[in-house]
Amino acid sequence: MNFTDIVVPCLVAGILLIGLIRNVDVFSVFCEGAADGLKTCADILPALVLLIMFIGMLQASGIVEALTSLLQPLCSAVGFPEQCVPMVLLRPFSGSGAIAVYDGIASAEGVDSFAGRVASVLLGASETTFYTVAVYFSAVKVKNTRHAVPAALCADFTAWLVCGITVMLFFGV
Repeated sequence: MNFTDIVVPCLVAGILLIGLIRNVDVFSVFCEGAADGLKTCADILPALVLLIMFIGMLQASGIVEALTSLLQPLCSAVGFPEQCVPMVLLRPFSGSGAIAVYDGIASAEGVDSFAGRVASVLLGASETTFYTVAVYFSAVKVKNTRHAVPAALCADFTAWLVCGITVMLFFGV
């Protein structure tokens, strides 16, 4: 038996033991927490539905492919592989869409190729900005995101520029 096999049961037993020692009705506290979690899910659901619909529209309309070909000269100038441009465009909106693009790059180019390494670094260095803002800001009922979205998009843009250069420095072309 591995240590990892007993972590969760020990954690649950520890919570129940602490509740017993502190004379807390663990079941009612758990039910209250679950109810709060369901309320949070209901609060963020409209933002998630809108985001999923928008991603589907982007992919189905061909905008991603059009922007990829439009950005190709800029990518060549900064040494960024054009295979990774769809990931740059989808990553701020959808982590699963970006992972699907990565899977295509890994299958076609290989994980140890320049494009595969750049895609890996980009997945780790960027964020699903709009998803994160939609979920967290709607969960705490913030209506005005002010500087959060532009700052996060600047960080994503920086990741896009730097990840190709970083892979070139560490692994060569």
